[in-house]
Amino acid sequence: MNYALRRLVPATMIAALALTACGGGDEDDTGADGDEGTTTLRVGVLPIADVAPIHLGVELGLFEEQGLELEFGTAQGGAALIPAVISGEYDLGFANFVSQITAYSQGLPIMPVSPGDFSTGDLSGDTEGVVALPSAGVERPSDLEGLTVATNTLANNIVMAVSNVVAEDGGDPSLIDWVEMPWPDMPAALVDGRIDAGALVEPFLTIAQDEGGVPVVWHQALTDPDFLIAGYYTTASFAEANPDAIERFAAALDEARTYADEHPDEVREIIGTYTEIPEDVLARITLPRYAGDFDVEGLQHQADLALEFGMLETEVSIGEMLGRE
Repeated sequence: MNYALRRLVPATMIAALALTACGGGDEDDTGADGDEGTTTLRVGVLPIADVAPIHLGVELGLFEEQGLELEFGTAQGGAALIPAVISGEYDLGFANFVSQITAYSQGLPIMPVSPGDFSTGDLSGDTEGVVALPSAGVERPSDLEGLTVATNTLANNIVMAVSNVVAEDGGDPSLIDWVEMPWPDMPAALVDGRIDAGALVEPFLTIAQDEGGVPVVWHQALTDPDFLIAGYYTTASFAEANPDAIERFAAALDEARTYADEHPDEVREIIGTYTEIPEDVLARITLPRYAGDFDVEGLQHQADLALEFGMLETEVSIGEMLGRE
């Protein structure tokens, strides 16, 4: 079980919730804990391979077995979903953990619920990587210094991990010119010369390679072979009001993530139902590892790197954030 909310809601987060004057949903919104019948949960996700297990879980009836019905909304990046969850537009959201950590550090009532996916740890081909044309001359991480590099959202785990590997290679990551761009737009921007490189996730990583791009940096696998990429979260108030619904959601998702690792062909098939990616591309994408638990040490490393590279203003205790201190 990856349910990280088995605790009293910290007073600091309740105070932050009061300051934001946002509840993130309640029983009246969803018919959640205490009501008879099916509980409806509104979940904000992204159109990428990382969220395949939740869609697969719906198809397999795993959430239905838990008495849950899921309604999905999509966004360009996980950081963009956080305000929507805080405001109550969604009950849960999916985001990279650096964005979640950043929100938590700012006093927002973010509460992790379940991991979503992990790096494969394969330095010959991970599920996320930086792609450039051969003409860019990028042969090692430090060569990204001074180049224009696209990311889907700024101040996320991509920027943190790329900055880390560039610094470890002797480069100055502050000299990278980061630009924000939707993943689907990056392959064309690369070919057109509007960017020198793009930090891409699947299936857009494979599409960029089909357009002539070459993976030059496997930033997450280099930072941590078990890099926890992203996951699902809710707000303090919603978790407090609906603990049983959140626990049932985490249980269904746990089962779905394990099933996804064991049935990659079904994962590729389900990705085709919520994206417009051609079947021949889906057959070639590198899938992440889905099953696994929260790794406090690994996430603390991410938080410390985010602080080092200026994404956080204060230190964050991941053990406290996950309710394990």
